[in-house]
Amino acid sequence: MADYVLSEDEKYVTGQIADAFLARHQVWEPYQYPERIQAEAEKLPLGLRQFMVASRADEAAVITVSNLPVDENLVPTPASWQIAEKEGAAIREELVLLLVASLLGDPFAWSNQQNGRLVHDVCPSKGQETSLTSASSQTQLTLHTEDVFHACRGDYVALMCLRNPDGVGTTVARVDAVDLDDSVREVLHQDRFRFYPDDSHEYGTVEGTAAGLDERPHDRGAVLFGPAEFPYLRMDADFTSPLSGDTDAERAMAECAERLNASAERVVLRPGMVAFLDNYRVVHGRDVFTPRYDGTDRWLKRTSVVRDLRRTYVHTGKRSRVLA
Repeated sequence: MADYVLSEDEKYVTGQIADAFLARHQVWEPYQYPERIQAEAEKLPLGLRQFMVASRADEAAVITVSNLPVDENLVPTPASWQIAEKEGAAIREELVLLLVASLLGDPFAWSNQQNGRLVHDVCPSKGQETSLTSASSQTQLTLHTEDVFHACRGDYVALMCLRNPDGVGTTVARVDAVDLDDSVREVLHQDRFRFYPDDSHEYGTVEGTAAGLDERPHDRGAVLFGPAEFPYLRMDADFTSPLSGDTDAERAMAECAERLNASAERVVLRPGMVAFLDNYRVVHGRDVFTPRYDGTDRWLKRTSVVRDLRRTYVHTGKRSRVLA
């Protein structure tokens, strides 16, 4: 894990950069000016910029930055992402996340996730306790590749903590920490698997219930890919399946999932800390916790980052950061 802790002076400078930007943009609609945010990121402290560039070049599996500015009088944790969006909750912190994320690549969004916002709110919501989304709390979020189904999925998932009084853990497992037999690796490197959108993408509903996997678009490919000596990983046990009748692929996927679970580590995010998870090198999840719904629950800001925005332009056929 690569970690950078801002000094108090660096924290102050970062806050000043965010405040000055917000003063010049009275209406907070970050999807309208991400390029300006990216240019503004060049004003961030030199040490932080050098650290992020080096971590990107090294392909660090997990990158953390701590002691970022978070309002001491932070508003209560919203009851849902919809309320957070409506109230414009913690927009300064959203900007800080986008500034730092821009040092790694280009933040982007999905049209069918949280209204196409560049930054999502991750907070528990009543009625969603056992859902397979970030609004859940009382069910374990299975280790997964973010947006596993899409060729333009992010290179990084960025999670910035605003509040986490109960020390709820983010679980992380690295593909290079998993020891698999050569025969299993060979199967996982073959295009014998289907990848589906998770429930947060809202691909159709039946009486308020997310559509079944067979009703959703999917992509076919391999679980392991890229350089044999430095493989990348693509898997979500809830939204990945072997091709019908392929028992060898089924066994290989089950073994891979079991080994990943056994090797998983916990990262406890604290206020002012952001974790950038390499979406090609690690899978991540979240611990179970009991929400109070009293404004003090865990609250994160999340965005996805791609190292080369042009591949999303090629896929969509237009210069847009919002994927359908």
